[in-house]
Amino acid sequence: MDKVHIGTMGWSYKFWIGDFYPEGSGTDNLLGEYAKNFDTVEIDNTFYRIPSKDTVMKWKDETPDDFIFSAKFPRKITHIKKLQDCEDDVKVFIEHMSLMGDKLGPMLLQLPPDFKPENFGILKDFLAGLPEGYRFAVEVKNKKWLEEGFYNMLRDEGVALALIDHPWMPEMNTVTSDFVYIRWEGDRRKVNGLLGKVERERGEEIKGWAGKIKGFLAEGVEVFGYFSKYYSGYPPGDVRMMKGVLEMSLPPTSFP
Repeated sequence: MDKVHIGTMGWSYKFWIGDFYPEGSGTDNLLGEYAKNFDTVEIDNTFYRIPSKDTVMKWKDETPDDFIFSAKFPRKITHIKKLQDCEDDVKVFIEHMSLMGDKLGPMLLQLPPDFKPENFGILKDFLAGLPEGYRFAVEVKNKKWLEEGFYNMLRDEGVALALIDHPWMPEMNTVTSDFVYIRWEGDRRKVNGLLGKVERERGEEIKGWAGKIKGFLAEGVEVFGYFSKYYSGYPPGDVRMMKGVLEMSLPPTSFP
């Protein structure tokens, strides 16, 4: 059954309290409140450090059975070591995240802008060494990557190309796996993101993306999508708008 999972990048934002989160909410129970509204989230803090096993189990226990966590690979792997000599780090990260069980969604390799196509072999070897039984996505911030050789490498490994809405990247539509991973990143030069309100109207862009998502679903491709606080300034509102547009034209079975 086709599915679409739309959420936000991160959940632990005090400036959502009083609007998205009930007034008086403590920071220790925000995930539980978040999960009352949306069925998926991209964990942002795994980018900064590998979470402990206890932390992963806490996240798992605080969410419903059908909740899905996507997670960014730690920057130590992607930005510092740049996918080299990091086998132990990768093993520990995946081992800890695997405690999520069925709640574990795709894991995202967010590559830095200076990771260029000249590093094709490094990326190919890294992807080939990843364990089976998990879903992985790759995000690039260098448009020179966007050519058929790169797409074919991702297809060979069953890895999704992350489709990003980002000011310096072109429109992206290429599907390389049985799921797509969409990131609405926005422009932090124009959006503060910390005000807890809409700062930039994104209705037309969201409608356009909804059309693309309907096309993916029609082809039997599962969809994971996450809004940044720099897209409109208020990710919960973006998620609700996207889900509202989709639900107007999709059968109920498309949603968990």
